[in-house]
Amino acid sequence: MASNNADLSQLEQKIKYAFKNRKYLSTALTHSSYANEIKKGTVCNERQEFLGDAVLSIVVSDYIFRHYSHLPEGDLTKIRASLVCEKSLCQFAKIIHLGEYLVLGKGEEQMGGRQRPSILADAFEALIAAIYLDSGMDAAAKFVLPFVKPELDNHGSKVYKDYKTTLQEIIQKNPEEQVTYVLVDESGPDHDKRFKVEVHLNSNVIGSGVGRSKKEAEQMAAREALELMGE
Repeated sequence: MASNNADLSQLEQKIKYAFKNRKYLSTALTHSSYANEIKKGTVCNERQEFLGDAVLSIVVSDYIFRHYSHLPEGDLTKIRASLVCEKSLCQFAKIIHLGEYLVLGKGEEQMGGRQRPSILADAFEALIAAIYLDSGMDAAAKFVLPFVKPELDNHGSKVYKDYKTTLQEIIQKNPEEQVTYVLVDESGPDHDKRFKVEVHLNSNVIGSGVGRSKKEAEQMAAREALELMGE
C-alpha cells in the first residue's frame, strides 16, 4: 500500500522539508517491486535515483572542493567516493528511518527489503532528487550537507589531512629545527599553471610536491616529507 498523507507528513518533519508537490516524494518512496506488482502506470523511484546520484555528486564535490582547497584532485575523488558509496547512503537513510516509509511489493517486503542496503541507498538518492525537482539545488544541498559534514569530521583519515600542519607539529618537538617552503619551478599557461615546491628542514630538502597552486604544491611537499619520515 502506498504511504498515506500522515506518513508523508511525518517524514517531511524528519527531513525538515515540506514538499510543494508531494508526487516527487511519493515516487522517491516507491520501489520497483511495488510498481511491477501493481502496474497501472505506477512509477517507481529508479529514474529519480539516477538524478539524485548526480545531484549528490555535485553537492559533495562542491563542498569538498571549497573546504579542502589544499588537497589535489586524486584525494578529493577518494573523499567523494567514500561519501556517496552505498554504505554511507544506507547509513544516511537509516538516520531518518527511511525504510519505514518505503512502498514495496509483497515479495520484497517478506525478504526484508526495508533493511536492504541497496534499496535504502537508492531511495535516499531518489529523495535527494525529489527535493531537487521540488525546489532546486540549494534545497537539495541544504538537505544533503547535514549528513555529509559529520562524516567528514568523524573520519579524519589520511586523505583529509592538512599535511603542512601535521609536519609542523612533528618538527616543533625540536625547537632548533625550522621548516621552510621554497618555490623552485613554475610552468604552464595562466589557466593551467603548475607549481613545484620543496620543503626544507633547515638547509636540507626533505620533500617536494607539484600542484595547481602554491598552496597545493606545499601540501604535496609536506605529504612526501611525512611519508619519508614514516608518518
